[in-house]
Amino acid sequence: MCRELTPWEKSLDFHGHSCPGLAIGYRAAMAAMEHFSQGRSEDEEMVAIVETDACGVDAVQVITGCTFGKGNLIYRDLGKQVFSFGVRGKNEGLRTALKYGVMENMAPEGWSELRNRVFNGEAGEEEQKRFRELHRQFSEQLAEVPLEEIMDIQVVELELPPKARIHETVLCSCCGEGVMKTRAGENADGYVCGDCG
Repeated sequence: MCRELTPWEKSLDFHGHSCPGLAIGYRAAMAAMEHFSQGRSEDEEMVAIVETDACGVDAVQVITGCTFGKGNLIYRDLGKQVFSFGVRGKNEGLRTALKYGVMENMAPEGWSELRNRVFNGEAGEEEQKRFRELHRQFSEQLAEVPLEEIMDIQVVELELPPKARIHETVLCSCCGEGVMKTRAGENADGYVCGDCG
């Protein structure tokens, strides 16, 4: 008999490996699910606004059901480990932000140095193996410590975007590819996509 995977295991399976970034998104998403007493979003009931394109977004998708394809995962390129969540019909949102310095202060001894060596291609096989083990340990630590130790959490007013709409597709007069009419420009020959415009 197969057992049901935990939300953390589902996140790991989707992302492909254990890492601190995934743990951060996991904690944010779990906080939102608990705050809103919400089940996984089947359509657009919940909205997630992420301010990073890093690993944690994968956990947000898996746990909340918010995805780019449904239009309820909004990416703001701000380079911050900040995740905000809202539920349509409710007047509040939940904003989670990784506390400054957590990564440096909580990392296992030697993790930062090994990380730099691995990412710069300078680590040997034994160092890479040691780094993977420290990386896994650090991820599990972040996934389990009391949330207030790693994140600032605020209930906020959150303006949610309108539900996703399907727009007419028009033909680009230059390349001949279809483009969403609301994203196309126009010239003397007709509609023009962003690549050709």
